[in-house]
Amino acid sequence: MTKPQVSLVDRIEEEVLFFRTWATSPLKMGSVTPTSRALASLMVKHAHPDPSGYTLEIGPGTGVVTQALLDAGIPADHIVSVEYDKDFCKHLRKRFPRIHVIRGDALDLQKTLAEFRDIKFSAALSGIPLLNLPKKKRGPYLEHVLDRLVPGGVVSQLSYSFVPPQEAIPGRLAVDKSKWVTFNFPPGRAWIYRRPNGFATNGV
Repeated sequence: MTKPQVSLVDRIEEEVLFFRTWATSPLKMGSVTPTSRALASLMVKHAHPDPSGYTLEIGPGTGVVTQALLDAGIPADHIVSVEYDKDFCKHLRKRFPRIHVIRGDALDLQKTLAEFRDIKFSAALSGIPLLNLPKKKRGPYLEHVLDRLVPGGVVSQLSYSFVPPQEAIPGRLAVDKSKWVTFNFPPGRAWIYRRPNGFATNGV
């Protein structure tokens, strides 16, 4: 499969858009620079998305992880991207016209994903700055995302922290980590969240 090339002009435009958003709304962002392609690819690797199913992407920003999903063979029309910032949404729709870009609140997925209420996603990739959320909201956010996945599906969460942005919750939430990606500024990794073995909900 031939990978689409991003022009230098487009890359500069993305950097400017990212920095402008960071400068005006720093709490929305986890970094002053977009995620590197190496870290994006690592997030996709640990998410294990299924090309025959749908993949959920939360907080895509300028679309670095979105492109990594496409490069991994996930069809564009099987990617659902939830983004809160209107300028990022506009950029994503222009760059990836075939993916489903939804402007909405990642903390209210029931409302935001109403159009896909009957879909169980094969995997989720989260780029929202989890450490910027109050601690009491981090666990519920991850559990709500996991509730939207097929059994065994995982959340691949971007973070620049040495410790998990959300600790494991015995019986409800298990966490693992990828290697560090030093070719990223700042260095980052993926934290992988899943339901523990034997977890059951709604009688299942």
